Amino acid sequence: MELDAEACYRAVQSRDTRFDGQFFTAVHTTGIYCRPSCPAITPKRQNVSFHPTAASAQAAGYRACRRCLPDAAPGSPLWNIKSDLAVRAMRLIGDGLVERDGVDGLSRALGYSSRQLNRVLLAELGASPLALARANRATTARVLIQRTDLPMSDIAFAAGFSSIRQFNDTIAAVFATTPSKLRTELPRKECPAPEPIPGAVSLKLPLRQPHNIAWSTWLLEHHCARGVEDFSDGRYTRALRMPHGPVIATLTVSADQVRADLQLTDMRDLAPAVARLRHLLDLDADPSAVDEALLSHRVLAPLVTEAPGIRVPGTVDGSELLLRTMIGQQVSVAAANTATASLVAALGEEVTDATGRVTHLFPTAETVAAAAQEVMAGPAARIAAIAGAADRLATGKLELHHGMTGTDLRRQLLDIKGIGPWTADYVVMRQLADPDVLLEHDLVLRRGATAAGVDMATARASSPWRSYVSMHLWRKGIAALPRQLTRKPKGKS
Repeated sequence: MELDAEACYRAVQSRDTRFDGQFFTAVHTTGIYCRPSCPAITPKRQNVSFHPTAASAQAAGYRACRRCLPDAAPGSPLWNIKSDLAVRAMRLIGDGLVERDGVDGLSRALGYSSRQLNRVLLAELGASPLALARANRATTARVLIQRTDLPMSDIAFAAGFSSIRQFNDTIAAVFATTPSKLRTELPRKECPAPEPIPGAVSLKLPLRQPHNIAWSTWLLEHHCARGVEDFSDGRYTRALRMPHGPVIATLTVSADQVRADLQLTDMRDLAPAVARLRHLLDLDADPSAVDEALLSHRVLAPLVTEAPGIRVPGTVDGSELLLRTMIGQQVSVAAANTATASLVAALGEEVTDATGRVTHLFPTAETVAAAAQEVMAGPAARIAAIAGAADRLATGKLELHHGMTGTDLRRQLLDIKGIGPWTADYVVMRQLADPDVLLEHDLVLRRGATAAGVDMATARASSPWRSYVSMHLWRKGIAALPRQLTRKPKGKS
């Protein structure tokens, strides 16, 4: 992945926060690497080099700046914009796959040998899969050190280290300090103090401006399924099924950040849970770049002016996304939420939530495949299609993970009876954070296009940002609906 060094240096000179997470600045004279907006004195051009990932800078021998905390920046928007092998690997590494299944598991998920994958990542990202995973472990360790009172030995294994020595060596290599000293350096303004509850962690999820809060909160509030989700008092709470146990996450959305209050069964799930929540809210997007591109289209510009910084919703669980999308075909949002809540109550596993807002996990694909016919109401053909899709998920005939390409996922989805182009495109857009999906068969989107005077040819010409155009047209179409915004964007299937 080639970086334009002169453009990077101009961003460093301007301390432009929009570039945080998109590259890292290595300062030769100090041996540290920073985010572009670091408040320290700007180093001379000849004294810096630039890296596409924190792991690349670490592999080159640089330590993280403890003033600007480069690991706390939003993720690179390139992980969503592009879909090559290196990018798909980064998505899976961020979800903790290397910690769970090793580099061999990562290679299998991507369909490459470990040697091929290692070669590509070194060439594109400047670091091996293990080095990239190590950078993630270091970030998780820093958060746990500074946001919890856990003993260092517990933090070491929760962050994925195989030994205390490995943990200490990594903290020394990345942050040039010891874990105990790092705990005393907590920047108090970064996030609220941790709650004195076992398994509780509170932290800030950074994002890039502008941020359209109204759109993000509307999506969360109006697509809640009782039991597994709740939106009240301006906060969104949901249960997540994670590899080591359930997680209850409460998100409070504001203009400059999202506060996440997590209740974890096992601290090893912290990093992947945060990655999934960021994916849900599209927090690694570069909205300024998207808005700038769409403003260049005369017909689309008014939509962006009305709602700058709009985001595309992602998901915390691919299987849940697919099954809920199928449940919601051809029905209102209220009906879809009610049907989902009934399924959750009947088949979901109960969870303990200190907030009292959620009660169940969304049921597993295995459970839905076995019991959908008995517990679900509605057209028999739809129930059979949902059970069939769940069976494919349960048996591994259909895989939904961030390492897939949009083309492969769409083809697999269209092979399932009961899934048409709209459902396939919707799932691809949300599961893979694909920025370039136009849901042109969507009825509400077409209503919005008519209201905005946008023809489909213009919408198609907005590549590579057609998912964001879909959101703008949805918003316009929803605003044209009578009274309450309760209709689910829908198509034929």
